Amino acid sequence: MTAQHKRILLVDDDPDILEFLGYNLEKEGYEVHTASNGLEALAKVNAIIPDLIILDLMMPEMDGIETCQELRKKEALQDCIITFLTARSEDYSQVVGFEAGADDYIVKPVKPKVFLSRVKALLRRSALKEQKKRIEVGNLIIDRESYLVVKNKKEYSLPRKEFELLYLLSTKPGKVFTRDEILTTIWGDDVIVGDRTIDVHIRKLREKVADEYIRTVKGIGYKFEI
Repeated sequence: MTAQHKRILLVDDDPDILEFLGYNLEKEGYEVHTASNGLEALAKVNAIIPDLIILDLMMPEMDGIETCQELRKKEALQDCIITFLTARSEDYSQVVGFEAGADDYIVKPVKPKVFLSRVKALLRRSALKEQKKRIEVGNLIIDRESYLVVKNKKEYSLPRKEFELLYLLSTKPGKVFTRDEILTTIWGDDVIVGDRTIDVHIRKLREKVADEYIRTVKGIGYKFEI
């Protein structure tokens, strides 16, 4: 799909950032919408149904974390990518952001070429292509259309990246997925994330639904065992 068919919602309380990033995105052919705070974003998003939301972390009234949590409750945004735009790069902020349902981080200040490259990479993640919509393995049902996991008849709604990681591992039980494979498939080539990012997502999956299935292969990666 071309850039002209992609909708992007920029949310930031700094009008200069909105103007600067919006200008560069529009030059690439994206349909750009803006909001100056989280409440405004929530009011606009149903009419827009964006493919990507770029969300400032530190905002008055409703910060990015709370805004992201509210956005993730909307069924229409199941396939929407949400990335934080923030000057803060501490591990704690990243972990909290991922737990709120964010897909990634872009740290500002960011150069236009780097920013546009990251946007393209994020939009490529909208789906893991050519895979089954529903996987049944062990006592788990992993439904890609509804983004739900069912374990022993109990439904779990996981954050997007946790779901995609579980889905990826479960597509090939017994296969060891290296950390590089996981990062490339789930986060994309152009996105820089550390090993801790994977570890946080694995830990959450084990706590919620997959403790008996996910195995660590020391020094290599992870695999799904029945």
